[in-house]
Amino acid sequence: MAKHGKRTTAAREAFAGKDMLTVEEAVSLIKANANAKFDETLEIAMNLGVDPRHADQMVRGVVGLPNGTGKDVRVAVFARGPKAEEAQAAGADIVGAEDLMEIVQGGKIDFDRCIATPDMMPVVGRLGKVLGPRNLMPNPKVGTVTMDVADAVKAAKGGEVQFKVEKAGVIHAGIGKASFDEVKLVENVRAFVAAVAKAKPTGTKGTYMKKISLSSTMGPGVNLNIDNAASE
Repeated sequence: MAKHGKRTTAAREAFAGKDMLTVEEAVSLIKANANAKFDETLEIAMNLGVDPRHADQMVRGVVGLPNGTGKDVRVAVFARGPKAEEAQAAGADIVGAEDLMEIVQGGKIDFDRCIATPDMMPVVGRLGKVLGPRNLMPNPKVGTVTMDVADAVKAAKGGEVQFKVEKAGVIHAGIGKASFDEVKLVENVRAFVAAVAKAKPTGTKGTYMKKISLSSTMGPGVNLNIDNAASE
């Protein structure tokens, strides 16, 4: 049996017997035990009662966290002419058209969010097999296929988080840094849970939110009281 370090052992002891906590209790516990040598990310995992293989049970959306994520998000924009200039002025890290497509096809994906103007989708569409599995494919439903590229870039840079349910019915996201104060982390958690609740698909039957857990990058997880997490 592998031996755990003192930090891991201490964290596990601190979390032992803790279950169905309020958001405030969970955030306080996680912050107190996020002792890695870097600023850990607070991560949320939500188990949903959906089967995303059915179109009417797909859950996806976007939420602007009130206090941002604390992450430096690199944004790529597919655009030409004035729209390319707008994207650059708004702070996009990479802007291009066919030239950017070739870079991505070559395996270099040096960005966290991808935005495109509608006229660029025939070009971007050829990258579906590359961008799709990484959840980077631009989509009008989450505002990443748009003529308003400046606002889209600013939103991505400002703490907007996209979410999409995985095959097992789970949604994962990073929703802040352990260095954030507790109030800001609580606000972010509640905003994210509210957004997922609002995105409940029409084909859902039975319990929609089955389990919500929080953890830090290197720490144990703890389950939340769903009624508390879903309340404003």
